Amino acid sequence: MDISRLTPAHAAEYRAVMLQAYAHEPEAFTATVSERAPLPLDWWRARVSDRPDPSELVFGAFEDTRLVGVAGLRFEHRPRTQHKATLFGMAVLPQFRGQGIGRALVKAVLEDAQATPGTRIVQLTVTESNAPARRLYESCGFVAFGTEPFALKIGERFVSKVHMWCAVDSAVA
Repeated sequence: MDISRLTPAHAAEYRAVMLQAYAHEPEAFTATVSERAPLPLDWWRARVSDRPDPSELVFGAFEDTRLVGVAGLRFEHRPRTQHKATLFGMAVLPQFRGQGIGRALVKAVLEDAQATPGTRIVQLTVTESNAPARRLYESCGFVAFGTEPFALKIGERFVSKVHMWCAVDSAVA
């Protein structure tokens, strides 16, 4: 397995992985297939920009040359919040789960955040009922700090999200 930052050349593969994730794990994502499928490939290319100082970037996990998992990192740039970054869009294709790919992606995100000057913490939200994902994040150092009830409306029911954070700066830890 290889973990590397995605570039615009990966946009079509990234789109395919995310659309599959939105379809098969609707409670895990705020975005939906109907929202994201119509977006032009240029939107996906912009999300995996290869600029040296992006506001967000995405890491990919590759088995041979196939993209099998992704995780994004979004940086804050406003003066009062620029010490924070957000892990977003974490997805591993179902047939590749349980092989350490999710852990490797989280590790890559945390290492990049730690290497980014001024970034002190990484935050995320995870569906309250997604015990495997919560265990993964906790084992990587994330700590829950609250639950948002009614975070998402899916059909006629609501889903709660757990907010978590992890220090990437030793002064915070």
